[in-house]
Amino acid sequence: MHQETAGGPEIWIRGPVGAAAARADASAPPQQPIADNSFPASATLSETSSVSWMNAHGGAGATTLATVFGGFDAGSRWPDPAGGASGRILLVARTHASGLQAVSQVLDMIRKNEQPSGSVLQAVVLVADAPGRLPQELAKRIKVIGSVVKIHRIPWIPAWRMGDLSGPAPRESSGLARLINSP
Repeated sequence: MHQETAGGPEIWIRGPVGAAAARADASAPPQQPIADNSFPASATLSETSSVSWMNAHGGAGATTLATVFGGFDAGSRWPDPAGGASGRILLVARTHASGLQAVSQVLDMIRKNEQPSGSVLQAVVLVADAPGRLPQELAKRIKVIGSVVKIHRIPWIPAWRMGDLSGPAPRESSGLARLINSP
């Protein structure tokens, strides 16, 4: 379903926006990262990219995190280390149920060794989907994911919601900053 408002498409609608949304099949399963080595047209590559940020699902926050912390914004595609992007991947997802399910799907792809050659998952970065505490069921799912891979949490940051990325990174992300800056 695609609804337009005076300010543009509703933010809560998942999937393609614009003409493609009108053609999108509402019964299609959620999109998964594309397991090829191509880059999205809007991706940027910093010469100092030590990590590549990859969304587990649309709207996860890779672009915001790449802007705040630096690195390559791979969008929802596997980065291409042969093309200059870092093979050190930080998988980004929101802390809602579908975001955690998307992380599990990507982890399963990695378990099956279906990721591109040279790609190494460094950690999962979970971005709060709302202010406040997580429901117990979601916290349990995060604990299960954390038994397989290192998790870094980014709290709800109201300024980021409004597009203001000028402030300092949240203090809870100091471990993530160390990981990004490590060789």
